[in-house]
Amino acid sequence: MRRNTSLRQRLTAIGLLGIPLLTFPMLSLPNGEVAGIPASYLYLFGVWTLLIGLAAVVAERRGR
Repeated sequence: MRRNTSLRQRLTAIGLLGIPLLTFPMLSLPNGEVAGIPASYLYLFGVWTLLIGLAAVVAERRGR
């Protein structure tokens, strides 16, 4: 039971970390383009990928 609770807490923390990173003020900060791609798109998908990666790492560590 302890392990399930800590996993849930860690995944909740990752979700709560993502909320401020994906709100409008943060999404409006990147300006310009990188290799023809708007920087705001790169930021959005970069943060999204980071959050998914963190959740995968936390979930995989549970199996060890």
